[in-house]
Amino acid sequence: MTSDVRIKKLNEKAIVPTYGTEFSAGADLYACLDEAVTLAPGETKLIKTGLAMEVPVGYAGLIYARSGLATKKGLAPANKVGVVDADYRGEVMVALHNHSLTEATVEPGERIAQMVIAPFLTANFVVADELEDTVRGAGGFGSTGMK
Repeated sequence: MTSDVRIKKLNEKAIVPTYGTEFSAGADLYACLDEAVTLAPGETKLIKTGLAMEVPVGYAGLIYARSGLATKKGLAPANKVGVVDADYRGEVMVALHNHSLTEATVEPGERIAQMVIAPFLTANFVVADELEDTVRGAGGFGSTGMK
């Protein structure tokens, strides 16, 4: 399934997102930088993409780590998953965090994250005195694992 997503280049150096393979769920987002940016261990920096976009109504752009960048450089989104809402028209940026113990550098034009355009449900939250019983009940963290 494909759909058009309008994008606007806010910087002439911006790179249009691309899919690595025919069946990739996430489109790669690229760093739009004038020069390389170095992150110290434990440091977080906003990395611009140079793009704004129109995510379709009823969908969200979910920004995830790229496995290669995370494993090779220890860089991943600081907020774990970024969200681009359908009504946001500002520049898409990625808050990259250096999880490693050494400095890591992001080069201009480097793939920094991946974005999945996904449908979502908007909930009507209804206050109730009771909830339906389930086998699990209130069992929380680790409650469904080995006993």
